[in-house]
Amino acid sequence: MGELESIRVFLAVAKLESFAGAARQLGMTPASVTRTVAALEDRLGLQLLVRTTRRVSLTSAGALYAARVRPLAQEMARAVEETREAQGMTAGRIRISAPMSLGLEVLPAVLSQFATLHPQTHVAVNLSDSFVDILEDDFDLAIRVSGPPDDKSTIWRKICLVPRVLVGAAAYIAARGMPQTPDDLVNHDCLSYATDARDEVWELSKGATHRSHTVEGRFSVNNGDLLAKLALNGEGIAMVPRFIVRGDLEAGRLVEVLADWKTPEIWLTLYYPPYDRLPLRVATFSDFFEAHVKETCAL
Repeated sequence: MGELESIRVFLAVAKLESFAGAARQLGMTPASVTRTVAALEDRLGLQLLVRTTRRVSLTSAGALYAARVRPLAQEMARAVEETREAQGMTAGRIRISAPMSLGLEVLPAVLSQFATLHPQTHVAVNLSDSFVDILEDDFDLAIRVSGPPDDKSTIWRKICLVPRVLVGAAAYIAARGMPQTPDDLVNHDCLSYATDARDEVWELSKGATHRSHTVEGRFSVNNGDLLAKLALNGEGIAMVPRFIVRGDLEAGRLVEVLADWKTPEIWLTLYYPPYDRLPLRVATFSDFFEAHVKETCAL
């Protein structure tokens, strides 16, 4: 491995204070990261990092070296990126965060087709239903399904609305009865999508009429696929994005509840760090992703 790449690995370890964390970020094995840093230390004749069972920290020599080489590494990376972009090349690495359900449903086709067209671009995907800090976690792009953006430190790009539906298993509805209004939900088991201890509140509207229902069922989960499977098992009524349950609705395994009542809008949105200008590889992937979603009606 060349010295510039060795420096890049060292800086990642220093920033994350972890060999394993740097390995995940760089797409390497922890052993190769350890060997790379050790080889750099041998060439310099200096100990750059102190390793303990809990963390990795810089030595005084390591802190000085990191401060000197970090701007050089950034400038070299920028020079490579700008030269490639000037030639219209989409090469390099893109780190993407995406929600689990959407990632499993939409991304396999997107990634395969994108790789065929742009073989020099490596895409690293992290699936999580938690909102990541794209600045702190060093992502180039985050795909989110959420309400209107309120994060002022990032750039966002709305792709499309994501329809949501209330659903229950056909057998459950047959046994418990179809709710006619949101007020009837108090007589049903409802399944909550929640990422913390707070109860979920379903805001429903029909024309000028609005109703709120606080979900207080036996289950609270933070993944739409699990929520849909619980509904399929007859555990109650759930509110989920339609793309998750489209097949079950078409097959009659799930039925839509209160279909004439609307839920608050949520959007498929792309979030970016505060770039002055999107890197070509990120802009190219974003355009490709948006075109795929809209052309295939994936949501």
